[in-house]
Amino acid sequence: MKLLITNGRLVDPASGRDEVGDLAIASGRIVSLGKVPADFSADRTVDARGLVVAPGLVDLAARLREPGHEHEGMLESELAAAAAGGVTSLVCPPDTDPPLDEPGLVEMLKFRGRKLSRCRLFPLGALTRGLAGDTLTEMAELTESGCVGFSQGDHMIGDTQVLLRALQYASTFGYAVWLRPNDPWLGKGVAASGAIATRLGLSGVPVAAETIALHTILELVRQTGARVHLCRLSSAAGVELVRAAKAEGLPVTADVSINSLHLTDVDIGYFNSAMRLVPPLRQQRDRDALRAGLADGTIDALVSDHTPVDTDAKTLPFGEAEPGATGLELLLSLALKWGADSGLALAPTLARITSEPVRVLGAAVGSLAASAGRLVEGGVADICVFDPEATWAVSDDALASQGKHTPFAFATSGAALPGRVRLTVVAGTVAHEAADAAAAA
Repeated sequence: MKLLITNGRLVDPASGRDEVGDLAIASGRIVSLGKVPADFSADRTVDARGLVVAPGLVDLAARLREPGHEHEGMLESELAAAAAGGVTSLVCPPDTDPPLDEPGLVEMLKFRGRKLSRCRLFPLGALTRGLAGDTLTEMAELTESGCVGFSQGDHMIGDTQVLLRALQYASTFGYAVWLRPNDPWLGKGVAASGAIATRLGLSGVPVAAETIALHTILELVRQTGARVHLCRLSSAAGVELVRAAKAEGLPVTADVSINSLHLTDVDIGYFNSAMRLVPPLRQQRDRDALRAGLADGTIDALVSDHTPVDTDAKTLPFGEAEPGATGLELLLSLALKWGADSGLALAPTLARITSEPVRVLGAAVGSLAASAGRLVEGGVADICVFDPEATWAVSDDALASQGKHTPFAFATSGAALPGRVRLTVVAGTVAHEAADAAAAA
């Protein structure tokens, strides 16, 4: 299909392009940017006047709930949510049921994702068998089946010797290891340690749970040279440790979730289980440090941390409620809100959810590494067209995800979020189109 998008504001964070022009797509690739050749004959033309035409979003943390948790999310519903949110590529952690520790499971997931043609899937393989933290998986076989790295999800490794061996092996073969820094013994609480948790009588997770784990990981990186991506930082102290590690030249990258970037422990209110999240919401000084770290590049990417949870598991007392929140469809809006609050231009704001996540993935995504998250002639046609002036309120009806629980339906008190996706294109095919999108045949 030949698709022509006209009169849009073309924004490519990687190159700094920001201009009004046309974009032509053929055979799944971008064939021209700015001015379209006169002989280009489109099968369909979309008028993007007043809209932003940007690279498709890349989300480094989205649980699709298959296999094992289909009652909370189906592949069909969650990939539809990704497309509705302008997300054209996503990384899914291995903590499914069973975990992604066998090549057959990874191949099945990727096959089903390709059939749906809504979004590109990049699975993380389990670092240890069954995520038990004891025996390393067959990383070579998992890589051949399509894994872009290895992770424990939210299952920590208590045995430092196992973690050392994992990083040594990964370093030898050039694999990336994705770790959420959280001490397995200190990190068992349900809320961030502090006055709020104490007043509510909730078990706390101290900042030391993150920093102790970070110190351990960074020391092992120094010893092994392994490339490590640090998932979902939550504290000001953690940001400082990563900043120092990068200044030292260690091969580490990091991300932060939309939840930690915008919310604090005060938002828990009176045991609001929608705020039951992992990592737990911390104090305002931590949130401010995370925002600043994302702005100055200490933190590389912003992630949705999409984890749909069903109503039965969420409508429980705070300490018993299942942690998690829907986020794929909120990623763009909350990135735009952060950018506006931080005084950033549109291009650097979008970089944290487009080109920077692709840089984190690196060569693991193969030929896509050269053009995913970018608008470049000859590159893959993964496109997000959105209205920067439109606003929307988070509600059940507004979400395509099977999971309807998100803290932002409460935290914003119905207030409108900025930015609304009008069109999502994956490999030149329209994966989502808003009902009111302005289009002409």
